[in-house]
Amino acid sequence: MRDGAVAGAVTLGFPAIVSSRSPATKLNIAIIGAGGRGAANAAAVATENIVALCDVDGANLARAAEKYPQARTYKDFRKLYEKIDDIDAVVVSTAEHTHAVATMPALLMGKHVYCEKPLTHDVREARAIVEAAKKAGVVTQMGIQIHSGDNYRRVVEIIQSGAIGPVSEAHVWVSRAWGWQTEEEAKANADIVFVQDRPSGEMPIPEGLDWDLWIGPAPYRPYNDIYLPGPKWYRWWDFGNGTMSDLGSHWIDLPFWALKLDAPLTIEASGPPPNPEIAPASMSARYTYGPRGELPGLTLTWYQGSAKPGIWKEGGIPQWKNGALFIGKKGMLLADYGKYVLLPEKDFAEFQPPPQEFPKSPGQQEEWVNACKAGARATCDFNYSGRLTEANHLGNVAYRAGRKIEWDSKNLRISNDPEANAFLAQKYRQGWSL
Repeated sequence: MRDGAVAGAVTLGFPAIVSSRSPATKLNIAIIGAGGRGAANAAAVATENIVALCDVDGANLARAAEKYPQARTYKDFRKLYEKIDDIDAVVVSTAEHTHAVATMPALLMGKHVYCEKPLTHDVREARAIVEAAKKAGVVTQMGIQIHSGDNYRRVVEIIQSGAIGPVSEAHVWVSRAWGWQTEEEAKANADIVFVQDRPSGEMPIPEGLDWDLWIGPAPYRPYNDIYLPGPKWYRWWDFGNGTMSDLGSHWIDLPFWALKLDAPLTIEASGPPPNPEIAPASMSARYTYGPRGELPGLTLTWYQGSAKPGIWKEGGIPQWKNGALFIGKKGMLLADYGKYVLLPEKDFAEFQPPPQEFPKSPGQQEEWVNACKAGARATCDFNYSGRLTEANHLGNVAYRAGRKIEWDSKNLRISNDPEANAFLAQKYRQGWSL
């Protein structure tokens, strides 16, 4: 059995998860963030008992309350945590900058947690959440739904079977171009709003929205509709990390899983000069990884917006809009969310896939619910997804630092650039803590 192949696999270094709950007994679940992804996540666990709802937007909260009238309601999740005795598990679907502060109390209180991707807003939060989950011994899951799809699971089996030999390079690219752009990029991406500076002035706060609570631990700024509704906020450094950590959670997940990656050794990035307010629309980040057991070291490169791999630009592979490419000694594998192809195709005309080992998943949220009841491990638990999130954030850290960084994972620091360590964590606003 491969690492992570089955939801009930052992997580080395983590305490055993003990559950006496019958699969027929429903979980009591609290929903923090009830609109957008939160509404979808609530629907996915609605077969259980939804006993509490929280959202800073009164309109979102009212819609959720209509669907789940038995649930008590809150605007401030800190108030929700004052009455938690009847809650078994928590689903967090807030904006990225409040993921960690909404998740940590649940872990400290011994509650199971499902949190949307990316798991945290910064590197230090990711490490803190991983360590807290380890101590709590509860069932955790990050919401990267593609991880539960059959295609990703098949690709992981093929790569780990050695079909293309030892992998020396991986390339991942997405076409999304949300964020700071040059004027030329903005013209080429007419569907994307061109934003360069923080807006001046203040707009009236929409009725029912608690803007101060939405800001949460981030530095305060006046309301402007350039931040809401989501996902507008995600391109601003104070609230998100742009495409790198958002879509990186989905796309880098595939090589991270298939190649058993962990902490990178070095990271360097390229793109337009960093904007102090807004994540870039286009950029790339190159990671180096050392050997992992019998697996050799390799490079993994991320591209977003107009950035693409050289082999893609030269027509050496099919020019898919988004993709993950594995380059091995015996050939290549190109994949996206729903399909894959082995290259050169003529060399794999007689290829027979390895036996299927991964069980079919019922879905990311359902898998978590089942694991909570069984006392098992979900495939994207915080041990795995926290390390993935940490690595993704480091791509942005290298970009903002403007130079190649050397990562000392054990000591959670950048060893060759002390000033770049400032990008590992954001200072919380007074009244907020992790």
